[in-house]
Amino acid sequence: MTPGKNTVQQLLALADIKINGTRPWDIKVHDERVYQRVLRHRELGLGESYMDGWWSSDRIDEMIARLLNADIQSKLTVSPELIWSYLRGRLSNRQSLKRAGRNAEHHYNIGNDLFERMLDKRMAYSCAYWENAKTLDAAQEAKLDLICRKLQLKKGMTMLDIGCGWGSLTGYAAEKYGVRVTGITPAAEQVALARERTKRLDVTILQADYRKVTGTYDRVVSVGMLEHVGSKNYRTFFERSKELVKPDGLILHHVIGATHTTRATDPWTDKYIFPGGHIPSLKELTSAVENRLIIEDVHNFGPYYDKTLMAWHANFVKHYPEIKDHYDDRFYRMWTYYLLSCAGAFRARQLQLWQIVLRPMGELPVYQSVR
Repeated sequence: MTPGKNTVQQLLALADIKINGTRPWDIKVHDERVYQRVLRHRELGLGESYMDGWWSSDRIDEMIARLLNADIQSKLTVSPELIWSYLRGRLSNRQSLKRAGRNAEHHYNIGNDLFERMLDKRMAYSCAYWENAKTLDAAQEAKLDLICRKLQLKKGMTMLDIGCGWGSLTGYAAEKYGVRVTGITPAAEQVALARERTKRLDVTILQADYRKVTGTYDRVVSVGMLEHVGSKNYRTFFERSKELVKPDGLILHHVIGATHTTRATDPWTDKYIFPGGHIPSLKELTSAVENRLIIEDVHNFGPYYDKTLMAWHANFVKHYPEIKDHYDDRFYRMWTYYLLSCAGAFRARQLQLWQIVLRPMGELPVYQSVR
């Protein structure tokens, strides 16, 4: 028998996954070297071997969800990549001021043509709110409006959007609520398109790091930014949020969350998708705000990210022929694996999505949240 095949077969059986089976979540092996590669390099080996065409599955999302639910990771030997990821997380600041811009460019500067086709009409690149929505466009507008209502926006207020992306929330708040918005992002491609998309609104888009912003605002918000801050910078990030908001203001952070605290980052995601990224636990975030800010509300709607990612993947597949000359087959498999494996992680509830409302400490009225 091929080296490693029997071991992999036994592990997959724990998740009810078969090699060369007929069900959508089963794995079809195209190169027998995949078994040793996965056993040796775990998450990195699984993702890279898919990118290289060594295996396929009709439903990677469901396959990943089953692997996570069966806790297959705990039954594998710790890989050198995972050890290195842990050590880097402990010893270095991978989201320092110098590195942060470079990390952002790796992902967000790959091409606006891709994101314009994959995302909704407002280009919101974060979890949508599907409570009463049936389409991606409607669900993303519902998310943007939910944030605005939680922030209790009123006409004439000022708002800072940290990590504004292509200007989805920035533009929505200015258009629908009459707020004067400053949006910041370190990615040049995002700055150019965000400025174009919000040019008729009371919006200023800056290419800047949150550590370099000045001024005070009625509201401070970030959507999908904390995942790029890094565990060594959480205190600094929340301290800056506090410094940038007025004493009677409100802060909202929309962030992917981990079910447990770890300094290790998935090696495949770190190498190919979000270098230097770190998914925080609630414990890490509450520790960072302690004695700095009041936590007024925590809202978890992580399961909606599964649906959001599947909608993005459907758009990606549908529109890829329009942009395929700009990329290659390996990129297509990489992006497919990224979207579907993330959907599986949210489906297995290994990842969460929190909206956290905070404000400065002091004698303030009761905060009434909305859903």
